[in-house]
Amino acid sequence: MLLLLFVGCKSNSSKKIITLESLLDEMVSVEKQACFPDPYYVCLQESSYDRKSVSPDMPGWFANNDGFGVISVDTTGKGIEKVMFDEKGPGVITRIWITTIDKRGTWRFYFDGSKTPGLIIPAYDLMQLNIPALGYGLIQPHTSYTPEGKGGNTSFLPIPYAESCKITFEDEPGIDPTPKYYQINYRKYQENTVIETFSLNVVKKAEKKISEVNHYLPNQKVGKSGSITEKSGQLEASDSLTIILPEGENAIYEVKFDINITDTNQYKQLMREIIFIAEFDNKQTVWVPLSDYSGGGMGAPPVESRYLSSNGKGKIVSRWLMPYKKTATIKLLNISSSKIKANMQIHASPLIWHKNSLYFHASWRQEKGLYIHNKPEEDKNCVEWNFATINGKGVYKGDLLSLYNHAPRWYGEGDEKIWVDNDVFPSHFGTGTEDYYNSSWAPVIPFHTPFGGAPRADLESSHGYNAFLRTRNLDGIPFNKKFIFDIELLGWDSGYVDYATTIYWYGDYESKAHGTSGAEEARFILPPSPSPPNPADYK
Repeated sequence: MLLLLFVGCKSNSSKKIITLESLLDEMVSVEKQACFPDPYYVCLQESSYDRKSVSPDMPGWFANNDGFGVISVDTTGKGIEKVMFDEKGPGVITRIWITTIDKRGTWRFYFDGSKTPGLIIPAYDLMQLNIPALGYGLIQPHTSYTPEGKGGNTSFLPIPYAESCKITFEDEPGIDPTPKYYQINYRKYQENTVIETFSLNVVKKAEKKISEVNHYLPNQKVGKSGSITEKSGQLEASDSLTIILPEGENAIYEVKFDINITDTNQYKQLMREIIFIAEFDNKQTVWVPLSDYSGGGMGAPPVESRYLSSNGKGKIVSRWLMPYKKTATIKLLNISSSKIKANMQIHASPLIWHKNSLYFHASWRQEKGLYIHNKPEEDKNCVEWNFATINGKGVYKGDLLSLYNHAPRWYGEGDEKIWVDNDVFPSHFGTGTEDYYNSSWAPVIPFHTPFGGAPRADLESSHGYNAFLRTRNLDGIPFNKKFIFDIELLGWDSGYVDYATTIYWYGDYESKAHGTSGAEEARFILPPSPSPPNPADYK
């Protein structure tokens, strides 16, 4: 059985050493996910974004040649190593996402100033990371992946370092360099933080725990049985189903929804006209259409991930931890004109509230008719859309992008740009929408992983309905004052999209998301699923 070292948000900063094993424990501790970090760290990202992007006020801000960006180049006696990551001070790499069309070459990881690599991967392919206990839970191939040639993968294996870490890649001699797309998410800790550096000996010591976590992530759900409160009812228009939880320091570990919609033709529309609302300690922190809260979005398709599951027929399970100090009220509100049968079951248990405990939030935003441009070099015609804006203190834990693509082909060339607190340049600058969602090469099929996936992709062209889900684990982003997430609207063809985004996050009592949508947007009549378009109708 997996032993968890973290329960609740009790301080962990008294010189406790951060190790590969403690980070693996943190990955599977649902309680730890709802805490403001202690010891404190900032979450950052290095990527291969086009270095012509310098400032929103300068040409090139939407530049899209994202496969060649590197920090620097080291010329050694043996060859040329492109520096992809070079950080000083204690830290932890929490996610590595990569893809390419040619995997030949060599990765090298240098730790704590050593000139000898502590880890070597003999290709631009994390699946060739030689750790026997490592498998699908911690490292995942993309739907485009092939062992040779095109395709990529994502690793969530934490890589801690005490003093520094440099990551380089050397192309195979004699071949022309091809695009090497990458994103490396990492934590930067304060200087006095004690961390055990990654090494093959450390991996050997942690082998059993790696194997356990690797199995646990895709196979064990985080929900926990405690006291069960259940309620059923038939909801008339404007009716609600309400559960008031026991008072005192507690946490909801699991919420199960069962919506009985007998008319299957109405299912997709009605699921977004049932609103999930949560109020903790007399403050509302959740207001999201149930279809979108489920992680599926428009049409409420099936979802299977660590924190959210749905069978696509009205049964939904939420495993986000929802702590509270005194009171909690959970509600389903029917804003449709139809009668709906609903059942809600809540599993809750006592959980001590600490000084760095946070409330669960989920916020929803929808906007229709957003223009996507197909020429990123034309700055004046390109725009960014505000995915999320939060003021206050908290940790960003994931999001759903649900959309209807009116254009005939791929809409997702745009990069995410995340600004945290006092950033003067985005601390997260991405390489493409699908890359952010742990995939690559414009995927057009649904897929599911422990950390999200693509719940919906109706047509191979990406025309019509699409959805991407990402939940963050060790790569959650803490913020002290503000969090701003913008995304570029770029595609293969100019056209229009309807975007609906749900964000999942933890925040203190005063934190608030801005620009959210309400009942009027939720009642928007979903367009019918389209036939394949004629690209000749578009420029």
